[in-house]
Parts: sequence; C-alpha cells; structure tokens
Amino acid sequence: MIDDYLAGKVDQVFISYARFVSTVNQTPVVRQILPVTPPEEDEQVEAETVRQDYIFEPSPAVVFERLLPRYIEMQIFAAILESSASEQSARMVAMKNATDNASDMEKDLTLTYNKVRQERITSELLDIIGGAAAVEG
Repeated sequence: MIDDYLAGKVDQVFISYARFVSTVNQTPVVRQILPVTPPEEDEQVEAETVRQDYIFEPSPAVVFERLLPRYIEMQIFAAILESSASEQSARMVAMKNATDNASDMEKDLTLTYNKVRQERITSELLDIIGGAAAVEG
C-alpha cells in the first residue's frame, strides 16, 4: 500500500472499519491513511508547538522517513483492533439476545405443555367419573 502510494499508482489510501463505541454501539468509520494529514488541534496549542525549536538526531527528514511507515502500520493495527472489539461485542450481544429469546420460548412451551397436560388429566377424570356413574345407575 505504501509502495503503491509512493510509486504514484494511487493518490489516496482509505481504511474503513467499525469503531467500538460501547458494547451495544459500533459506528462505521472511513479514514484517510495516505497522504498523512496532521491531527486536528487547537490553534493556540498548534501555535505554541510551532514556536518551539527541537534538535533532531538524525535529521528531521530521516526521523520522519523512519516514523511514517510505523505510524501508518499502527493506524491500520488500531483499526483492526477496533473492528475486532466491535465484532466480539456484536457477537456477545447477539448471543445474549438469542439466549433470552430461547428462555422466553422455553417458558411459553412449558406453559402450553402444562395446559394441555391438565386438560388431558381433566378429560380422563371426567371419563372415569362418567363410567363409574353409568355402572352405578
């Protein structure tokens, strides 16, 4: 991906993933990876940062050249972790909902079974009482 960008085969590189917000909430995100844009900062903080002089060893260009690929790799790795957390969370919520639905279904079926069983017992008792009354009468 980086090689294709540097060779000019692509102008921009984007990554899309599910950002983990909470256990029940994940949001889709499309984010530009290349070209790298500086993060949004408060203008005052940015102005103070620009005024500071730093001494780089080796040169700033070499530091930037070495850090940029790692930065891009970490952005991709973070997106993979966010997607994985979102997937696991969605699975957990789905399994909880399935378990709750199965429990509700079990309760409904048990109630229906007990009603049918009670009707059958009542019917058999009525047959026995009717037969006993016919023998006596």
